[in-house]
Amino acid sequence: MTLLLLLAAPFARAATPAPNASNKPAQGKHYVVGTDTTFAPFEFRSDSGEMVGIDMDLLRAIAKDQGFTVDIRSLGFDAAVQALQSKQVDAVIAGMSITDARKKVFDFSNAYYDSGVQFAAPKTSSVTSLADLRGKRVAVKTGTAGADYADSVKAQYGFTTVAFSQTADMVNDVTAGSSAAYVDDYPVVAYSIQQGAPMKLIGEKAPAGSYGVAVNKGTDPELIEAFDQGLANVRANGQYDQILAKYLGQQGTTQREGFFALLANTLPTLLKGLAITVAAAALSIAIAMVLGVAFGFLKVSGNPVLNGIASVYVWIFRGTPVLVQVFFFYFGIPAVTGLTLTALTAGVLTLSLNAGAYMTEIVRGGIQGVDQGQMEAARSLGLPYMKSMSKVVLPQAIKIMTPSFINQFIITLKDTSLLAVIGLAELTYMGQQIIARNFRSFEMWLIIGVIYFIVIGLLTLASNAVDRRFNK
Repeated sequence: MTLLLLLAAPFARAATPAPNASNKPAQGKHYVVGTDTTFAPFEFRSDSGEMVGIDMDLLRAIAKDQGFTVDIRSLGFDAAVQALQSKQVDAVIAGMSITDARKKVFDFSNAYYDSGVQFAAPKTSSVTSLADLRGKRVAVKTGTAGADYADSVKAQYGFTTVAFSQTADMVNDVTAGSSAAYVDDYPVVAYSIQQGAPMKLIGEKAPAGSYGVAVNKGTDPELIEAFDQGLANVRANGQYDQILAKYLGQQGTTQREGFFALLANTLPTLLKGLAITVAAAALSIAIAMVLGVAFGFLKVSGNPVLNGIASVYVWIFRGTPVLVQVFFFYFGIPAVTGLTLTALTAGVLTLSLNAGAYMTEIVRGGIQGVDQGQMEAARSLGLPYMKSMSKVVLPQAIKIMTPSFINQFIITLKDTSLLAVIGLAELTYMGQQIIARNFRSFEMWLIIGVIYFIVIGLLTLASNAVDRRFNK
């Protein structure tokens, strides 16, 4: 067994029940399990886009052993915990440390991995110990044992902390020189160095608790019992050690491929994400158009009640951030109503309502931008209100509205990137997954930026061509 696995082995054992092939308390059941998006080597996406890692392989092995099925949803650590609390998922497996505070809210399985936390700094840095961090900034990951440990020693060593949501973001912050070091679970730090992150370990590894599967308190005792029994069985038959060796057993640093090789290897995955981006944007824009026209007419109807309804809608969705709206629909609605929404449904609903609010004002402004005398002239000729609106006012208003509509189309397409926070596998999300396993942020964000630039450029050219043809 190689050096890295030997270092990890003392931290990888915890008490479990005796092996028992006949004890299957969750047999035949189906569970939705939330996980992190970028926590290699525990959970990350392979080149083919499949969720892999120690947690993923272990969960699948236990599910097979115990005869239950799982639907794994890659959400991000914070989002996965929120999804569990709002009953969007049945359980969370995401390198989640078992703590006394969390035990008050969740029930945990037996520990399947006992970890530690480790500081790391750039290879070229003069920082060689925690004492060298005095007066400097350290990057931590929100809600993790590493963040808790850093907070517990920062007064002693005189450093400050800044929080990020993903390991790759911490590595990037340190690489850019904004922070002097970062802290994360030891296997994650070791794996990132193995994959080519230009970092070195500093200080000693500190014990930081154990990982377990979490469910809402008192809700799924069968799943906890099944996981514990399955864990005992896969340990006994050797699968557990094979899984650890698969991800922690490679010694040395992986040789980095060139930029064009990186582009060729990642482009198929990115194009899959782009397809989701375009589909979500197109569907959102179509719905937003309907909403914009409907509420826009209410705004100019002259009826104070209808005008008030449209105004409230516009105030709400223009007055709150899109990200807050995404979380409200994906986590808030299910927590209150019990209605579960998929990431795509919640994302399209959010973007549609948000873009619809802006389109409402575009429609209102376009109609009111037409000289009032046009309506008066049409009515004086005996045309009814609706015919005057459709035949006289709207054709002129559409010419006024078209540039703003095109701009809103582009904004909505770019806003799809925000849906990565709820695990929608669009272009930005796919980029994050790739960065999580290769830590090549600059090249990957350059590629993703170029893809967005090309797509939005083509959309702009097509929209302008339609505008010229329609309004000539």
